[in-house]
Amino acid sequence: MSSLKFGTSGLRGLVTDLVGWPSYAYAGAFFRSVGAACCPGRTVVIGRDLRDSSAGIAATVATAAAATGFAAIDCGALPTPALALEAMRRGACAVMVTGSHIPQDRNGLKFYRPDGEITKADEVAILAALGDVATAGTMAAPVAATPDPNVIDRYRRRYGDVFPPDTLSGIRVAAYQQSSVARDLLADLLAAFGAEVTPIGRSETFVPIDTEAHRPEDVAFIAEVMASGDFDALVTTDGDADRPLVADAAGGIVRGDVLGLITARHLGVDAVVVPVTAGSAIEQAGGFGQVLRTRVGSPFVIAGMEQARRAGAKAVAGFEANGGFLLGSDVAVGDKVLPALPTRDAMLPILATLAASRQAGLALADLVASLNVGEMASDRLPDTPAERSGALLQSLGDASFRRTFLQPVGTPEAVDAQDGIRIALGGGRTIHFRASGNAPELRCYTEAPTAAEAKDLLAWGLDAAAAAMAAGAGRA
Repeated sequence: MSSLKFGTSGLRGLVTDLVGWPSYAYAGAFFRSVGAACCPGRTVVIGRDLRDSSAGIAATVATAAAATGFAAIDCGALPTPALALEAMRRGACAVMVTGSHIPQDRNGLKFYRPDGEITKADEVAILAALGDVATAGTMAAPVAATPDPNVIDRYRRRYGDVFPPDTLSGIRVAAYQQSSVARDLLADLLAAFGAEVTPIGRSETFVPIDTEAHRPEDVAFIAEVMASGDFDALVTTDGDADRPLVADAAGGIVRGDVLGLITARHLGVDAVVVPVTAGSAIEQAGGFGQVLRTRVGSPFVIAGMEQARRAGAKAVAGFEANGGFLLGSDVAVGDKVLPALPTRDAMLPILATLAASRQAGLALADLVASLNVGEMASDRLPDTPAERSGALLQSLGDASFRRTFLQPVGTPEAVDAQDGIRIALGGGRTIHFRASGNAPELRCYTEAPTAAEAKDLLAWGLDAAAAAMAAGAGRA
């Protein structure tokens, strides 16, 4: 059975299941269905991250494009948001070859229309078109794409033309380069805005940086770097640079949703859209005319931003617990205008968070503390089949079962069942169970006033969920 699957952001799976015919077939299905409908110019821009397998898969995508009558532009290795921006500029489709933060033995394809990421309905259309590709026969002879080495510079100018050159003046930043596709761009852009930048940790082996579920080795590395006292902040991104990671002077990693909150406030956004996994601090922080919550995944956040615009919001943004920030409308930055970019971006929240810290005259940790955002924790139960997690979630949807299940930790108050079950317990505490969209896992997210309380609630939640599933929760 193939591991390839559409998740919260694109198609992903094992490299062995993606190279060759599968990547050709999925790309061809995209061009035959979504691409044919929304790209009248029949042009596609193709980008990739720095995984060993990405260049070969990108070449296969270019061949599939030619076989379906599309002109392919090779944009090289660059951030996903830079590729999306180029697609918008050209009115073209885009395919990004990346597995984002997952390990080197996996990879994926992210598909874009000229107006942004594909929708869940588009995913259905691609899957339906796979049969037509199979009927068409074997892979066509390789066709090289036309290179355009200037795309990343246009992305750089997106920020360089809007933010003042002294935006980050005097801030000492460690730019953790690892194998991020934005590793050179990140250091150069921060320095262009006046930061004192020290590049560190460059790696020629792929490093699977997860900006939400932090690996212990990454936490330890960041703590060691920041223990020197030489830096005010450390910044990095995941593999394709659409999710940021920012740590304060003590090595404390700032939560992704907090980066989004700081960025939205810094930009003066009046409506924000976030998934249910983001913290309650977003509503509590104030300053927004509207806060709309959605299911997990950028397509749902994008749909929510469109809903907010239809409701009359002028400046709209979305962000996720992983830190990815989506700009749903043009916003003013001083006397300049930063155009909308409705896809996850790591560069904007990094710039805006550091700029907000400097503007407030506060260390990053003090800026975060001033927001009173509480603490969150998350983990997962691996090897949990969908039918088991689904049965538990169905049981938690019943008020009587829910009260009994949660009795050891509190009384359930408000319930959000958009994506799994998110339950407010009072006292600033929440517990949220949801099935992963990418793997056979049950995920648990907790929120509490202190880190210790959040971790204790998480440990209880995982144990209680495992026990309930073992006991057959939800079975007829």
